[in-house]
Amino acid sequence: MGKNLENKIKSSPLAPGVYIFKDKNKNIIYIGRAINLRNRLKNYLNPVDLRIKRMTEEAVFLDIKKTNNLLEAIILESNLIKKYEPFYNVKEKDNRSFVYIVIPKIKWSSPRIIRAREVDKYLLSDAFVFGPLQSYFLAKNFLLILRKIFPYSTCVTNQGKPCFHYQIGLCIGKCVGKISENDYQKLINALIDFLSNRIEKTKKFLKKYYPEKISLLNQIEDSSLIIRESSSFSLKQRIEAYDISHFGGKETVGSLIVFENGDFNSSSYKRFKIRNAKKNDDLSALKEMLSRRFNHSDWDFPDLILIDGGKTQVKTAEDVLENKKIKIPIVGIAKFNHDKLVFGKNIKKSIKDLLEISFETLRKIRDEAHRFANSYRKKLMRIKK
Repeated sequence: MGKNLENKIKSSPLAPGVYIFKDKNKNIIYIGRAINLRNRLKNYLNPVDLRIKRMTEEAVFLDIKKTNNLLEAIILESNLIKKYEPFYNVKEKDNRSFVYIVIPKIKWSSPRIIRAREVDKYLLSDAFVFGPLQSYFLAKNFLLILRKIFPYSTCVTNQGKPCFHYQIGLCIGKCVGKISENDYQKLINALIDFLSNRIEKTKKFLKKYYPEKISLLNQIEDSSLIIRESSSFSLKQRIEAYDISHFGGKETVGSLIVFENGDFNSSSYKRFKIRNAKKNDDLSALKEMLSRRFNHSDWDFPDLILIDGGKTQVKTAEDVLENKKIKIPIVGIAKFNHDKLVFGKNIKKSIKDLLEISFETLRKIRDEAHRFANSYRKKLMRIKK
């Protein structure tokens, strides 16, 4: 890497955007994106990865394209990689590791994530294909953010009751007849425009039909997508929520419910009959339940633990995990001033941002754990009658 390139990296903007490395013939050899261009590009001054090291040895020129936010940077990066197919993005990387977002051109369509091996059949069919993206993890989190702006439906048309995603503001209402097929298609077309980097056209649509969504473009995407830039957590991962239920100290039970990939996974729910804790001692009951749960190393471990309770309950959960030498972020929902998030000591600032944004979803998960615990307790009480 020459001195001129080093100087350009060191003076690059402290802003989100896309960077393009070119060789001596000005052929594009690598395209990347960042929430902070200067901080990311400094990593290329002393690369460790052999593939990137070879790339920087060939690089002579650097182009930088600033964007308004990280969401737009991901879209621009993906479209440029698709257009130019740079060697160090595509040809020297195992293409099978890439994923794509596909929107079939059918009635009531919605985005889906596919692996690279499936792309050809969609390219040959009537479908919009966006990508490549570097991981399924990123694509899932990316769609979660887009769905806050373009609340597409994945439920059954006019199913008679609102789906879960409608209840938390991530479905436009196909399930309850709140939108016509024609207006729904306009929303999907706007999403396609956005993914195609036709940002201004998309903003005109939102300003006309959903003006309240425009502000989301600059409010939510960076604080959520930055999770992939700086840590290993995302709401698309596995969340386990716990609750204790009893009736005046009798029939004390515990519940474990699982929320992953954006929905409840009822096949992974667990019920615990509390055996050793004293009556009306919810903390001891919680400690017993968590101890028994994490004795099962054969069960998948969560990426986040959600506790129905405040600081004391969160501390109790942390003590159990510390005793077992397990590190998992813990958050509680305290019944204070219409519910309040309480963070465990191991939760980073960036993860707190994501959890704050997703508070309504977390509350729905907490409520489901409460429902499941109560249903088990009532069942045991009926059996004893």
